[in-house]
Amino acid sequence: MDSTGRGYPLGSRARPYLAIARHDLRDLWQSRLVRIWLAASAALTLLVTVGNWAKLTAAPLIASLMFPYLVFPWFFVVIMLGVTPVSGDRAETLADGILSRPVTRHGYLMATWLARIVTVWSGFLVVTVPAAVTIMLARRPVAEDPVTVYGVLTSLGLVGLVLSLIVSLGFLAGTVLRKPLLAAVVLIFVWYPVNFVLSVFSLEEYSPISLSQAITTQLRQSWNQTEGDPRTVASQQDFEAITRQASHFLSVLSGTENPAPAPKASFFDPGEFEDFSVLRVGLGYAVPMVMAVLLAIFCFYWRDL
Repeated sequence: MDSTGRGYPLGSRARPYLAIARHDLRDLWQSRLVRIWLAASAALTLLVTVGNWAKLTAAPLIASLMFPYLVFPWFFVVIMLGVTPVSGDRAETLADGILSRPVTRHGYLMATWLARIVTVWSGFLVVTVPAAVTIMLARRPVAEDPVTVYGVLTSLGLVGLVLSLIVSLGFLAGTVLRKPLLAAVVLIFVWYPVNFVLSVFSLEEYSPISLSQAITTQLRQSWNQTEGDPRTVASQQDFEAITRQASHFLSVLSGTENPAPAPKASFFDPGEFEDFSVLRVGLGYAVPMVMAVLLAIFCFYWRDL
């Protein structure tokens, strides 16, 4: 065994990074931001579920529960979790940790990134999964809706992938700009206009706004479903119901009255999402996520600590 550490087993070399990830996870779950987010998301999920228990069928109701994570308001929480590890007050602690321990810059960055991904996914799943299971199994005074286990699992995975992309973009912005508040503001003013433009073209693989509507179609998909199966097509009423719920939710937060129902438009045409592909949508969010992480590592590697 030489002094360079090449003879150490993989577990020994990974131990410092696992320790960093565990320490970051502990700090995150003890932070006020994560605890408030978890309590607020549980309360909002309960309100949406109870308020629409006898109004919406299973697919649009479950899709409504995922809307706050895809569009508003939990985007802001995930962004703040993403921009903080390598910017602001943590910069000095970061420098001491890297210079005084046998860890590399990219290893430290990946450990903190993993801790935030685990935190965000855990906060999302621990609230959404019990509600989705309850909606699927309970007897409710609404029409039967053919929601499948495969559809729920893939929908949860796609939403989690979007959250991972947001964390990665926060990492990149925090690494480049070094100021958490500035990085968050820049991301907010870039993310929403771009998503609204992409949603006009119903690009669910790039726009979480369109994905929040296409989720209704995916929830009804089965593993071996053939193309053209009527269960793949969400009804016009489902899309209008999701839109009304999103509009009502935003109007309650802003303190304004609900606008008059808009006339039917092609944007809500269920035919636009008949060709929904989990692989295409997944790649549409996974590729930018990987690029953001690689760019953050590159920028962080050349950064002066």
